[in-house]
Amino acid sequence: MTLIRSQSEQGTREQVLRVHPNSYLEALEQTSPRDGFARLDSDTTMSPGTLMAAFHSVGGACQAVDEVMRRQVDNAFVAMRPPGHHAERATPMGFCFFNNAATAARHAMAVHGAQRVAIMDFDVHHGNGTQDIFWSDRNVMYSSTHEMPLYPGTGSSGERGEYNNIVNAPLNAGDNGVQFREAMEIAILPRIEDFGPDLIIVSAGFDAHRRDPLANINLVEADFAWATAKLMDVADRKCGGRLVSLLEGGYDLDGLARSVAAHVITLMGM
Repeated sequence: MTLIRSQSEQGTREQVLRVHPNSYLEALEQTSPRDGFARLDSDTTMSPGTLMAAFHSVGGACQAVDEVMRRQVDNAFVAMRPPGHHAERATPMGFCFFNNAATAARHAMAVHGAQRVAIMDFDVHHGNGTQDIFWSDRNVMYSSTHEMPLYPGTGSSGERGEYNNIVNAPLNAGDNGVQFREAMEIAILPRIEDFGPDLIIVSAGFDAHRRDPLANINLVEADFAWATAKLMDVADRKCGGRLVSLLEGGYDLDGLARSVAAHVITLMGM
Protein backbone atom coordinates (compact mmCIF):
# COMPACT_ATOMS: atom_id res chain seq x y z
CA MET A 1 0.00 0.00 0.00
CA THR A 2 1.24 3.50 -0.84
CA LEU A 3 1.66 6.22 1.77
CA ILE A 4 0.42 9.53 0.38
CA ARG A 5 1.55 12.68 2.20
CA SER A 6 -0.24 16.02 1.84
CA GLN A 7 -0.45 19.36 3.61
CA SER A 8 -3.75 19.98 5.33
CA GLU A 9 -6.10 22.66 4.15
CA GLN A 10 -7.07 25.39 6.60
CA GLY A 11 -10.40 24.69 8.24
CA THR A 12 -13.39 26.97 7.90
CA ARG A 13 -15.60 28.80 10.34
CA GLU A 14 -18.49 26.66 9.12
CA GLN A 15 -16.65 23.50 10.15
CA VAL A 16 -15.83 24.89 13.59
CA LEU A 17 -19.36 26.21 14.15
CA ARG A 18 -20.87 22.75 13.73
CA VAL A 19 -19.38 22.03 17.15
CA HIS A 20 -18.54 25.30 18.91
CA PRO A 21 -20.79 28.37 19.32
CA ASN A 22 -19.92 31.56 17.46
CA SER A 23 -19.43 33.39 20.76
CA TYR A 24 -16.65 30.95 21.65
CA LEU A 25 -14.91 31.34 18.30
CA GLU A 26 -15.11 35.13 18.54
CA ALA A 27 -13.69 35.04 22.07
CA LEU A 28 -10.68 33.04 20.85
CA GLU A 29 -10.19 35.46 17.96
CA GLN A 30 -10.28 38.42 20.34
CA THR A 31 -7.88 36.71 22.75
CA SER A 32 -5.36 35.70 20.08
CA PRO A 33 -2.26 37.86 20.71
CA ARG A 34 -0.42 39.91 18.10
CA ASP A 35 2.82 39.04 19.91
CA GLY A 36 3.81 37.29 23.07
CA PHE A 37 1.43 34.86 24.77
CA ALA A 38 -2.13 34.84 26.09
CA ARG A 39 -2.75 32.37 28.91
CA LEU A 40 -6.23 30.82 28.91
CA ASP A 41 -5.70 28.49 31.87
CA SER A 42 -2.81 26.97 33.77
CA ASP A 43 -1.67 24.84 30.82
CA THR A 44 -3.38 26.30 27.73
CA THR A 45 -1.65 29.26 26.09
CA MET A 46 -2.05 31.06 22.75
CA SER A 47 0.75 32.54 20.67
CA PRO A 48 0.22 34.60 17.49
CA GLY A 49 0.19 31.41 15.41
CA THR A 50 -2.04 29.26 17.62
CA LEU A 51 -5.40 30.10 16.07
CA MET A 52 -4.17 29.45 12.53
CA ALA A 53 -2.66 26.14 13.65
CA ALA A 54 -5.96 25.18 15.29
CA PHE A 55 -7.83 25.97 12.07
CA HIS A 56 -5.36 23.78 10.17
CA SER A 57 -6.01 20.94 12.61
CA VAL A 58 -9.74 21.23 11.89
CA GLY A 59 -9.01 21.44 8.18
CA GLY A 60 -6.82 18.36 8.27
CA ALA A 61 -9.48 16.38 10.14
CA CYS A 62 -12.22 17.35 7.69
CA GLN A 63 -9.97 16.82 4.65
CA ALA A 64 -9.19 13.31 5.89
CA VAL A 65 -12.91 12.61 6.29
CA ASP A 66 -13.54 13.88 2.74
CA GLU A 67 -10.88 11.62 1.24
CA VAL A 68 -11.96 8.53 3.19
CA MET A 69 -15.69 9.01 2.59
CA ARG A 70 -15.10 9.63 -1.14
CA ARG A 71 -12.95 6.47 -1.36
CA GLN A 72 -9.93 8.46 -2.50
CA VAL A 73 -7.91 6.70 0.22
CA ASP A 74 -8.50 3.62 2.36
CA ASN A 75 -7.86 5.40 5.65
CA ALA A 76 -6.04 8.49 6.91
CA PHE A 77 -3.84 9.70 9.77
CA VAL A 78 -3.62 13.42 10.52
CA ALA A 79 -0.39 14.50 12.26
CA MET A 80 -1.86 17.63 13.86
CA ARG A 81 -1.13 20.07 16.60
CA PRO A 82 -2.82 21.44 18.62
CA PRO A 83 -4.79 18.37 19.74
CA GLY A 84 -8.50 18.64 20.42
CA HIS A 85 -10.17 16.10 22.67
CA HIS A 86 -10.19 18.25 25.84
CA ALA A 87 -11.93 21.19 24.13
CA GLU A 88 -15.55 21.34 25.25
CA ARG A 89 -18.28 23.23 23.40
CA ALA A 90 -17.23 26.60 24.81
CA THR A 91 -14.16 25.89 26.92
CA PRO A 92 -10.54 25.51 25.78
CA MET A 93 -8.38 23.35 28.04
CA GLY A 94 -5.59 20.81 28.12
CA PHE A 95 -3.69 22.32 25.15
CA CYS A 96 -6.92 22.08 23.07
CA PHE A 97 -8.90 24.85 21.33
CA PHE A 98 -11.18 23.20 18.76
CA ASN A 99 -12.37 19.63 19.18
CA ASN A 100 -10.94 18.01 16.05
CA ALA A 101 -12.62 14.62 16.47
CA ALA A 102 -16.00 16.28 16.99
CA THR A 103 -15.60 18.53 13.96
CA ALA A 104 -14.61 15.50 11.89
CA ALA A 105 -17.69 13.57 13.03
CA ARG A 106 -20.05 16.49 12.38
CA HIS A 107 -18.43 17.04 8.97
CA ALA A 108 -18.96 13.40 8.03
CA MET A 109 -22.62 13.69 8.96
CA ALA A 110 -23.31 17.10 7.41
CA VAL A 111 -21.35 16.72 4.17
CA HIS A 112 -21.25 12.97 3.50
CA GLY A 113 -24.51 11.78 5.03
CA ALA A 114 -22.98 9.54 7.70
CA GLN A 115 -25.74 8.41 10.05
CA ARG A 116 -23.61 6.99 12.87
CA VAL A 117 -20.01 7.79 13.81
CA ALA A 118 -17.92 5.97 16.43
CA ILE A 119 -15.00 7.76 18.10
CA MET A 120 -12.38 5.66 19.89
CA ASP A 121 -9.92 7.56 22.11
CA PHE A 122 -6.84 5.77 23.44
CA ASP A 123 -5.05 8.89 24.69
CA VAL A 124 -3.93 8.39 28.29
CA HIS A 125 -6.05 11.39 29.34
CA HIS A 126 -9.83 11.18 29.12
CA GLY A 127 -11.40 13.16 26.28
CA ASN A 128 -13.78 15.16 28.43
CA GLY A 129 -14.52 17.57 25.60
CA THR A 130 -15.59 14.91 23.13
CA GLN A 131 -17.71 13.23 25.79
CA ASP A 132 -19.31 16.58 26.68
CA ILE A 133 -20.15 17.40 23.07
CA PHE A 134 -21.78 14.05 22.28
CA TRP A 135 -23.30 13.23 25.69
CA SER A 136 -26.84 13.62 24.33
CA ASP A 137 -26.26 12.52 20.73
CA ARG A 138 -27.61 9.03 20.01
CA ASN A 139 -25.86 8.98 16.62
CA VAL A 140 -22.29 9.37 17.90
CA MET A 141 -20.60 6.82 20.14
CA TYR A 142 -17.60 7.92 22.19
CA SER A 143 -15.35 5.31 23.82
CA SER A 144 -12.13 5.80 25.75
CA THR A 145 -9.33 4.02 27.55
CA HIS A 146 -7.38 6.32 29.88
CA GLU A 147 -5.53 6.40 33.17
CA MET A 148 -7.70 7.26 36.16
CA PRO A 149 -7.40 9.21 38.36
CA LEU A 150 -5.56 11.64 36.11
CA TYR A 151 -6.25 14.95 34.37
CA PRO A 152 -8.98 16.05 33.65
CA GLY A 153 -10.72 13.94 36.31
CA THR A 154 -13.57 12.64 34.15
CA GLY A 155 -14.11 9.26 32.53
CA SER A 156 -15.48 6.87 35.13
CA SER A 157 -17.17 3.73 33.85
CA GLY A 158 -20.46 5.09 35.19
CA GLU A 159 -20.41 8.01 32.72
CA ARG A 160 -22.51 6.53 29.93
CA GLY A 161 -24.27 9.36 28.11
CA GLU A 162 -27.95 10.10 27.73
CA TYR A 163 -28.43 7.27 25.23
CA ASN A 164 -25.83 4.85 26.61
CA ASN A 165 -23.57 6.09 23.82
CA ILE A 166 -20.50 6.68 26.02
CA VAL A 167 -18.15 3.82 26.95
CA ASN A 168 -15.35 4.54 29.42
CA ALA A 169 -12.83 1.83 30.29
CA PRO A 170 -10.43 3.45 32.78
CA LEU A 171 -7.01 1.97 33.50
CA ASN A 172 -4.94 2.15 36.68
CA ALA A 173 -1.47 3.64 37.08
CA GLY A 174 1.06 0.93 36.30
CA ASP A 175 -1.19 -0.96 33.88
CA ASN A 176 0.34 -2.20 30.64
CA GLY A 177 -0.70 -3.76 27.37
CA VAL A 178 -2.39 -6.72 29.07
CA GLN A 179 -4.96 -4.53 30.81
CA PHE A 180 -5.27 -2.20 27.80
CA ARG A 181 -6.02 -5.03 25.40
CA GLU A 182 -8.47 -6.57 27.84
CA ALA A 183 -10.34 -3.25 28.15
CA MET A 184 -10.49 -2.92 24.37
CA GLU A 185 -11.64 -6.50 23.76
CA ILE A 186 -14.22 -6.66 26.55
CA ALA A 187 -15.60 -3.13 26.95
CA ILE A 188 -15.05 -1.27 23.69
CA LEU A 189 -14.64 -3.27 20.49
CA PRO A 190 -17.91 -5.23 20.88
CA ARG A 191 -19.79 -1.99 21.55
CA ILE A 192 -18.40 -0.32 18.42
CA GLU A 193 -19.34 -3.44 16.44
CA ASP A 194 -22.90 -3.38 17.81
CA PHE A 195 -23.19 0.36 17.14
CA GLY A 196 -22.60 -0.24 13.43
CA PRO A 197 -20.89 3.04 12.47
CA ASP A 198 -20.55 4.50 8.99
CA LEU A 199 -17.14 5.88 10.01
CA ILE A 200 -14.67 5.24 12.83
CA ILE A 201 -12.62 8.18 14.10
CA VAL A 202 -9.61 7.48 16.32
CA SER A 203 -8.41 10.06 18.82
CA ALA A 204 -4.89 8.69 18.66
CA GLY A 205 -2.98 9.90 21.68
CA PHE A 206 0.31 8.13 22.32
CA ASP A 207 0.96 9.40 25.85
CA ALA A 208 0.05 6.01 27.31
CA HIS A 209 3.51 4.94 26.09
CA ARG A 210 5.77 3.74 28.90
CA ARG A 211 8.28 6.56 28.19
CA ASP A 212 5.76 9.41 28.41
CA PRO A 213 6.37 11.84 31.32
CA LEU A 214 2.74 12.90 31.86
CA ALA A 215 1.23 9.56 32.89
CA ASN A 216 1.87 6.10 34.29
CA ILE A 217 0.60 3.57 31.75
CA ASN A 218 3.17 1.26 30.21
CA LEU A 219 2.11 0.66 26.62
CA VAL A 220 4.65 0.01 23.87
CA GLU A 221 4.51 0.35 20.11
CA ALA A 222 3.12 -3.14 19.64
CA ASP A 223 0.09 -2.27 21.78
CA PHE A 224 -0.80 0.71 19.59
CA ALA A 225 -0.32 -1.40 16.45
CA TRP A 226 -2.59 -4.08 17.91
CA ALA A 227 -5.32 -1.56 18.76
CA THR A 228 -5.05 -0.05 15.29
CA ALA A 229 -5.44 -3.44 13.64
CA LYS A 230 -8.45 -4.30 15.81
CA LEU A 231 -10.18 -1.03 14.94
CA MET A 232 -9.40 -1.58 11.26
CA ASP A 233 -11.00 -5.03 11.51
CA VAL A 234 -14.21 -3.53 12.90
CA ALA A 235 -14.12 -0.82 10.24
CA ASP A 236 -13.75 -3.47 7.52
CA ARG A 237 -16.77 -5.38 8.81
CA LYS A 238 -19.04 -2.44 9.59
CA CYS A 239 -18.19 0.58 7.41
CA GLY A 240 -16.20 -0.49 4.40
CA GLY A 241 -12.88 0.18 6.14
CA ARG A 242 -13.60 3.88 6.63
CA LEU A 243 -11.30 5.05 9.42
CA VAL A 244 -9.76 8.45 10.17
CA SER A 245 -7.08 8.80 12.85
CA LEU A 246 -6.26 12.15 14.49
CA LEU A 247 -3.18 12.79 16.62
CA GLU A 248 -3.91 13.80 20.20
CA GLY A 249 -1.28 13.63 22.97
CA GLY A 250 2.25 12.26 23.15
CA TYR A 251 5.02 14.11 24.96
CA ASP A 252 8.11 11.92 24.82
CA LEU A 253 9.41 12.55 21.32
CA ASP A 254 11.08 9.19 20.88
CA GLY A 255 8.11 7.24 22.18
CA LEU A 256 5.75 9.39 20.12
CA ALA A 257 7.74 8.92 16.90
CA ARG A 258 8.01 5.16 17.27
CA SER A 259 4.34 4.79 18.24
CA VAL A 260 3.09 6.92 15.35
CA ALA A 261 5.28 4.90 12.97
CA ALA A 262 3.77 1.63 14.25
CA HIS A 263 0.26 3.10 13.96
CA VAL A 264 0.74 4.34 10.40
CA ILE A 265 2.47 1.18 9.21
CA THR A 266 -0.52 -0.80 10.51
CA LEU A 267 -2.95 1.56 8.78
CA MET A 268 -1.02 0.85 5.58
CA GLY A 269 -1.66 -2.87 5.99
CA MET A 270 2.00 -3.71 6.47
